[in-house]
Amino acid sequence: MGHAVEKHAGTPATTVFGSAALRGASTVVPAARQQLSEAALAAMAKGVPAATARGYLGDWARFEQWALAVSLRPLPATGETLTEYVTWCTLTPRPRTGRPYKPASIDRALASIAVAHQAAGLPQPSQTGARLVLRGYEAELKTAKDPRGKTRKAAAATPRVLRQMIAATDTTTVIGARNAAALTTGFALAARSSEGALLDWEDAVDAADEEGLLFDLYRPKVANDQPLGVPYGSYASTCPVRALRAYRQALLDHGHQPTGPMFVRIDRHGRINPPMFRNGQRIGDPSGRMTAEGIADIVTRAGLAVRPGDVLPDGAPRWTGHALRRGYAEATRHAKKDPLEAARHGGWADGSRAFAGHHDRAAVFDEELNPLYGIGL
Repeated sequence: MGHAVEKHAGTPATTVFGSAALRGASTVVPAARQQLSEAALAAMAKGVPAATARGYLGDWARFEQWALAVSLRPLPATGETLTEYVTWCTLTPRPRTGRPYKPASIDRALASIAVAHQAAGLPQPSQTGARLVLRGYEAELKTAKDPRGKTRKAAAATPRVLRQMIAATDTTTVIGARNAAALTTGFALAARSSEGALLDWEDAVDAADEEGLLFDLYRPKVANDQPLGVPYGSYASTCPVRALRAYRQALLDHGHQPTGPMFVRIDRHGRINPPMFRNGQRIGDPSGRMTAEGIADIVTRAGLAVRPGDVLPDGAPRWTGHALRRGYAEATRHAKKDPLEAARHGGWADGSRAFAGHHDRAAVFDEELNPLYGIGL
């Protein structure tokens, strides 16, 4: 194969995932260097958001399997090894899709490999060659108009779309009241689905002078716990304060005391926290708390109810749980809100490229920024 990289010699560079919790965090430690106790490893694992950890774990497992199969050392890896791996990813069809990896998946894999080295206390391998291969692959896909060359982004659930979503929701039912509250609250907080799932009723209190609600929102991805003010909305149908209070009253009317998890499971018959079983075993949070996937599904169903044809070329739905965050970002740009304060309210880091991308996209027809306006075209 002609790899100018370090081969396995003698004892393989075995990687140890430690405890079960450590496996979940995808923290990789060479056996010879492992100095921490199981308790310390498990505690360290808790510092990685669950969704991120699952992605890292899968990425690392694929890289490690490939490296061992071609007799290369996964940890510590060399820059040449990364270049060979990225080349393999761009050429080898995946069993599930029959096509090579998308650029975004390869980019995340490189990040996961870097995190594994950092967690092991090892220097990160050079990504120069790997990034050149990835850049060329991306350009090739874009030139060929291959959908894999485009980053899949959620549609923007702007206030106008949000009003359409609510109009298509039967808010006279308890499940409809819940969905309307989840949509409007998610937009007002620019909440990720995982953050919405963490909300408790105790996290929302009446603000002074009846201005609205004061939320105490924890954002695990950025380890940020911030108070957020949500005022009354201009439209009654999409006002997050009114929607949440209507949902609370609907729960009370159905004999459910609104304490603990804010968004709870409700079946199509209006039963709150119905029992769920798998193979005869009770599953689901005993308190009825919805999962992040359940929150995202509310957004997806609402989006498809009003925009059924809005899909990407490869058929993947645009309407994901992220649509509310993107809609919020675009709406703040249209309203000419301060981008720094808008980003901070939504839990984006200062200088976030993701927020800037959503924000800038909303300005393509801004007469003050688009140079084609007013030039006599």
